[in-house]
Amino acid sequence: MQFTRTKIADVIIIEPKVHGDDRGYFVETFRGDKLEEFLGFQINFCQDNESKSSKGVLRGLHYQLPPFAQTKLVRVIDGRVLDVAVDIRKNSPTFGQHIAVELSGENKKQMLIPRGFAHGFVVLSESCTFAYKVDNYYSLECDRGIAFDDKDLDIDWQIPQDKLQLSAKDTKQPLLKDTNDLFLFGVDYYA
Repeated sequence: MQFTRTKIADVIIIEPKVHGDDRGYFVETFRGDKLEEFLGFQINFCQDNESKSSKGVLRGLHYQLPPFAQTKLVRVIDGRVLDVAVDIRKNSPTFGQHIAVELSGENKKQMLIPRGFAHGFVVLSESCTFAYKVDNYYSLECDRGIAFDDKDLDIDWQIPQDKLQLSAKDTKQPLLKDTNDLFLFGVDYYA
């Protein structure tokens, strides 16, 4: 596995080694020991999630408040998405900045997103199966979001806004500047 820090160093791209031949392929999608070796500490994932979506579906930008904040390890099983992580750590030098990476069933890239980030993705292919691990359980009471179309974030979702499919919840999220429950974390954003 290859681990690469992005321009926001706490967000990491993971590229697993794919072993393929004319029969198909085999890939290790997660190795806790390799991740721990790279990070210098262990992340205890406790829940796996999967979604299926059609082209133009945008899910996000979501996060959970402490004590249910989550680190996410996201990947695409089949299809293509533009995956986005927005730094909402108020005390961070990269506050309000984002990372956008294409994840696909073909490239097998994964993104590790620490606590203190809002996360979302838009489906670029006809359909997509999206999977992710989290290190904390989902809590409806702690579920929050920010507007996907916040002009201050300047995210290019690569699909015209009139072609996007959003949940009712995601059409009503506040702008980042209007959000009162932003993260104030210490040095370790993964724990």
